[in-house]
Amino acid sequence: MRERISDLFNLRRGELAPVCIAALFFFCILTALMMLRPARDALGMERGIDSVRWLFIGTAVVTLAVNPVFGWLVARLRRLQFISATYAFFALSLVGFWSLLVFAPGAVGARSGQVFYVWFSVFNLFVTMVFWALLADRFSSDQGKRLFALIAVGGTLGAIFGPWLASRLAEPLGTPALLLVAAGCLGIAIALAWWLVWTRPDRDASAAATPAPAAEEALRIGGSPWAGLRAVFASPYLLGIAGYVLAMTVVATFIYFTRLQMVALAESDLDARTGLLGNIDMWTQIAVLLLQLTLTGQIIRRFGLGVALAALPVATALGFVGLAVYGSFAMLIALEAMSKAVQRGLTRPAREALFTVVSREDKYKAKAFIDTFVYRAGDVVGAQTEGLLGRLGLALGGLVTVVVPLALFWAMLGLWLGRAQQRRAQQAGAMSAAPGADRGA
Repeated sequence: MRERISDLFNLRRGELAPVCIAALFFFCILTALMMLRPARDALGMERGIDSVRWLFIGTAVVTLAVNPVFGWLVARLRRLQFISATYAFFALSLVGFWSLLVFAPGAVGARSGQVFYVWFSVFNLFVTMVFWALLADRFSSDQGKRLFALIAVGGTLGAIFGPWLASRLAEPLGTPALLLVAAGCLGIAIALAWWLVWTRPDRDASAAATPAPAAEEALRIGGSPWAGLRAVFASPYLLGIAGYVLAMTVVATFIYFTRLQMVALAESDLDARTGLLGNIDMWTQIAVLLLQLTLTGQIIRRFGLGVALAALPVATALGFVGLAVYGSFAMLIALEAMSKAVQRGLTRPAREALFTVVSREDKYKAKAFIDTFVYRAGDVVGAQTEGLLGRLGLALGGLVTVVVPLALFWAMLGLWLGRAQQRRAQQAGAMSAAPGADRGA
């Protein structure tokens, strides 16, 4: 049975155990996130959609402020220590929100909902960023292309399980208890991170010189807390990844606000909006799972990372054109489901594989800057652009005139990144005795 599973999913000797651990790790993270996300979105809409645009700016500012703190942890602590510290901080924050809801419910109001919105948005990015950074550090470039899509299935299952678990526990235990359940998931994630790192090394045969876990964990990454920001602007490759993420989040924000507006028109009650948003998320995750189990690995192996990265902008542009033509709520759900399915099921594993060929310091510091601040900066740009077009009365037609040319640039950038990653992987294979030599490329 073990051999049949390995053949089915293109696993090689020694890879099944770490893949299963990593998938379970991602399952716990996405379970925690998706339990709370519908409530986050519903709370954010309490003061109207315009207030959400300002919350995006607040989130970007907080994210920028948190980056040097995370960079300081990466420089001063060993790998598992700063990973554990990050997850423990967010778990304790959830316990703090639970205490506020249970022991001081009178202090909870619209302002508290906005604080939770910003906090959750930062939490969402950092816990997933740390997970993928560890995977880029733990697996080689070849393994990333073969295995990241399979590992991502664990996250998709968690994203389906989280809303289901919330619906089952909310009534008997109460909504505040969901925060404790999410905190417990993060505690399990910490244990799985340690298990993944201490599982015996099984990187490619070409990486036979990879140090044992004990030796690797004894090393600190060091450097400056701001090294990630400097590395992004010094490396065309990292700058290209940042540009790709920026374009992706701008367009995703267009979809997000279009959804909020249509949901606000469809449902005025808070509980009804939460339920509707949760149902959209659940069915989207099912579409993601089907894509991950059937096509993702085949597309990356056969056509390369570039095609996998270019698929999202092409699919999103076509979806926006369809939405502008038909303008129905059903078309919006189809656009969001297609966009998220391609993004999470195909593009996300390919995008994370891009980081397997950069230095260890860049995998944590530069990746943190790109996946958090650049991501949230794209949210701000997208939110303000969408708001400006709405005030000008351009609505969906105006969005299409922005999305289509942006998607063309976005797709070309994805193709270039795929080729650049392949070149760097080949160079690393030829110079396997010199890890980190790719830093200045």
